Amino acid sequence: MRRSKHHPYGIIVAVMAALALFTAGCGSRNSTAASAKIAKGGVATYAQLGVKPTWIWPFIPASQYAVYNVQIFQWLMYRPLYMFGNDGNSVSVNYALSPAKPPVYSDRGKTVVINLKGWRWSDGESVNAKDVMFWLNMMEAEKVNYAGYTPGLLPDNLVSYRATGPDQVTLHLNRAYSSYWFTYNQLAEITPMPAAWDVTSLAARPGSGRCDSSIARCPAVYKFLTAQAEDTSTYATSRIWGTVDGPWRLSGFGVNGRPRTNAIFVPNPKYSGSPKPHLSEFKLVAYSDDEAAYKALKAGKVDVAYLPVSELPRKAPGAALPTTNPLGRSATLQLVNQFSIYYYQPNFNNPTLGAVFRKLYVRQALQYLDNQVGMDATVFRGYAVPGSGAVPDTPPNQWEPAIQLAHGGQGPYAYSTAKARSLLTSHGWHEVGGVMTCRRPGTAPGDCGARIARNQKLAFTLDWATGSVSDTSQMLAAYKADAARAGIKISLAGKPFADLLSELTPCEPGPKCTWDALYLDEWVFDGPGFEPTGEQLFQTGSSSNFGSYSSATEDKLIGETHTSSSLAVFHEYAAYTARQLPYIWLPSQYAVWGVARKLHDVRLSPLYDLLPEYWYFSG
Repeated sequence: MRRSKHHPYGIIVAVMAALALFTAGCGSRNSTAASAKIAKGGVATYAQLGVKPTWIWPFIPASQYAVYNVQIFQWLMYRPLYMFGNDGNSVSVNYALSPAKPPVYSDRGKTVVINLKGWRWSDGESVNAKDVMFWLNMMEAEKVNYAGYTPGLLPDNLVSYRATGPDQVTLHLNRAYSSYWFTYNQLAEITPMPAAWDVTSLAARPGSGRCDSSIARCPAVYKFLTAQAEDTSTYATSRIWGTVDGPWRLSGFGVNGRPRTNAIFVPNPKYSGSPKPHLSEFKLVAYSDDEAAYKALKAGKVDVAYLPVSELPRKAPGAALPTTNPLGRSATLQLVNQFSIYYYQPNFNNPTLGAVFRKLYVRQALQYLDNQVGMDATVFRGYAVPGSGAVPDTPPNQWEPAIQLAHGGQGPYAYSTAKARSLLTSHGWHEVGGVMTCRRPGTAPGDCGARIARNQKLAFTLDWATGSVSDTSQMLAAYKADAARAGIKISLAGKPFADLLSELTPCEPGPKCTWDALYLDEWVFDGPGFEPTGEQLFQTGSSSNFGSYSSATEDKLIGETHTSSSLAVFHEYAAYTARQLPYIWLPSQYAVWGVARKLHDVRLSPLYDLLPEYWYFSG
């Protein structure tokens, strides 16, 4: 799971018919034989909307945890212990692309052995057990500074861990966990880190920081690497970040021009995995918005770009793609169907509105006002389905509980202004000057509820990140208008993503916890959690639970998904979350991307993996 992912700035996907999500493995590519002759070399360009990479070190803080920093930047250079997905529509672990062999579980799931394959870093050092220990020790020392940390989970659930051979690490766990969940949502967090990074200064000898062998030495290494990661001007020139084990290395960053190039990658000639890149160069090219990227693709100035809904013919129900291609013969189309959920988060710790948002009936009213079917027709032109819970609604998958499929996929709270108004008026709210106002404070039946003051108005500001696809503002404007019909006043505040960073960590109740609600686009279940359990989004104290939602029942049900592989157990968690509305669900958007016809083997992933090493131009 990952925040921002929450970002249309990453890849969106090739269409998927269905997923066999419970099947681990799948090391082979899911692609057809190429009919075009492979030409060695060439420069491929990918349109990146609105933002550029801002964090190169895989040990990433919550404020930087985004697709544009991970899947389409870090993963090109630094491979996680286990890769997921492929050059196609798989969402399974991909051992062929991973620097480690499949984990071996024993003692009923309480012991895990990790065996490395013996890959090499670009400086000649092996990707070995010390590199895994480096990561684990860093997590132990600095877990609160890592975006993937959830209290009670990795590294808290390790009784011990140690290198049991040059290429082997053994973990002893505090209980028997589901091997599927532990691989997909715990081991997936680990990225081996080279000795070249285990330093406290640029002049230091590789490994001299000794974080790989001593947790006590890690804070000094963390401080140094954090400072290096914050200095984006050195990304392409740093000896540290130039040590890679992935198929690509960075040769340029923030290159001025029209348009600006965010990043330039060239092949890593010492990459141990397969396939080796065919291209001579791969570029992330910056565009201000989706319309500009679309025009560049149509003009042949970029090879891969998102198509704004406004440029697409209306999609017929049941069709995979529009009947006509607005790009003509210059590019092919791919329909997206990402494995994600869309929502906005209320701030349960807001000093004024937190008590309001903590009332389930208020959240139910907010969900009833979400006219998702209407949004699909008017805003998304047929390229969306209703969002109804914590499990992706598309593509069809076994994780989705029956309650999310109710009311044509709208879930338990299908659009109804009348039901929203009735919930509020039956709990002591009356419309005053067009805004619902608490007239019966208190905790008796029919009152507004605990800690809601007399004359409290149901009005709040919804912050959202600008610079993304254009239909976002239209969707939120439609939601604002529907809310107003029930007497709820929503002010929309579009801000650059960088201005929202202060809202991307949970805040304690008090005068500084002032934001009301936050929309960041989507959350894709593409790491570090690939099974759509809810520990990072909904568990009490999680670093990505920005709104500070907390429920003892939710925590218990999430915990049960970690130790059981039963779908019934998972569905109990998912159904509870759909009913309780820790967030307000919004439409799950399809999208269409265009790929220049001259560029081949480009299959965009449901997990946002960016794998340009497969791509090639025809000879």
